[in-house]
Amino acid sequence: MDPISNMLASIKNATSKKKERVDVPFSGIKAGLVKLLKDEGFVSNFKVLDPKLDKTIDRRGVIRITLKYTADKQPVINGIRRVSKPGLRVYRGHDEMPRVRAAFGVTIVSTSKGLLTDAEAKKQKLGGEVLCQVW
Repeated sequence: MDPISNMLASIKNATSKKKERVDVPFSGIKAGLVKLLKDEGFVSNFKVLDPKLDKTIDRRGVIRITLKYTADKQPVINGIRRVSKPGLRVYRGHDEMPRVRAAFGVTIVSTSKGLLTDAEAKKQKLGGEVLCQVW
């Protein structure tokens, strides 16, 4: 199964149950994805837990994501969707980036310069693989 889809499903399920945080197995691309979500204001914080310091976690490490809610306990993430899947990769040029909910969301793109939001990819005139959309 796709590890990025698993992480997005864990985040979606945790927000629907109004959990404070969620733990996902560590990988570099997932850490970059969560960092972009934090920069865009969709999650409040994240921390990479080292397996050498805590023997109860997996040997690969864990990303602990602290979810963000509004003042009336509504999740900031209303929807999250995986676009490019292992069975069907989706690539777009900088001028063809899909808009999310009339620009109220963000599209995360894997480019040659690393993971970028759709706005940053357009500004740098970079295309790439469209990983997911968050709104």
